[in-house]
Amino acid sequence: MEKPDDPHDRYIVPGLERGLRLLCEFSRKNRTLTAPELARRLKLPRSTLFRLLATLEAMGFVCRNGNEYRLGMAVLRLGFEYLASLELTELGQPLLNRLCDEVRYPCNLVVRDGRSIVYVAKVSPSTLLTSTVNVGTRLPAHATVLGRILLQDLPFTELRELYPEERLERFSPNTPATVLELFDLVQADRLRGFVQGEGFFEATISTVAAPVRDHSGRVVAAVGATIPSGRIEPDLLDGLVSSVRHHADELSRLLDYTPDGRDKVASHHWSKQHEPV
Repeated sequence: MEKPDDPHDRYIVPGLERGLRLLCEFSRKNRTLTAPELARRLKLPRSTLFRLLATLEAMGFVCRNGNEYRLGMAVLRLGFEYLASLELTELGQPLLNRLCDEVRYPCNLVVRDGRSIVYVAKVSPSTLLTSTVNVGTRLPAHATVLGRILLQDLPFTELRELYPEERLERFSPNTPATVLELFDLVQADRLRGFVQGEGFFEATISTVAAPVRDHSGRVVAAVGATIPSGRIEPDLLDGLVSSVRHHADELSRLLDYTPDGRDKVASHHWSKQHEPV
């Protein structure tokens, strides 16, 4: 007996689905792909694949250099339009501007997408300090303090589902090696109310960050300020943490979060560590 068709299938446009699947084949590891490679990956006839590529190229979603294709500027424009359409980004951008003016360090707004953190907004002062991250930059959540903030709402079962492998990818000696070690770090952060660590991702970088919550109390983002390690004075730390927390809390209030006194995720985090945030 045949399995009944999914009622949603009748509304799917096959050509559009193939075109979107084609775009998804490009990644940081596969920045360029040839038509034969794409045809093999998508299991499509070459004639169909070439028609898809011709259409996407005409619309600016892919561009060609010889026999190789790569994503075009139209994808980037769509990405920025998406980020600008997020309520979180719209509400957070003015707060980041004020925070940056106040602390005079680069400030970021970060969300989690699965196992990655994604920078959705960024403001930098006019200083010599440069950052390796930009809007759209993705970093591994388990290997960054901002990622640990964004993982703190997950119970162990959900964290295990997110990281089913036996060993986590390590970026430095201090990166958690297993999901249990990651969970223990996250719970310690929660109990301690702050994080202080070294050697997560990029040396000579410190981070002050605070969680942003929505109306349900769930952590939906993190606000962070990037400080060159060695330049942050101990007597300035409290003021810096206070400023970051204040702006993160203000964004939470704009998202209709109301503290209810229950044990929530750590309210602020300080990290002097390997992390480009």
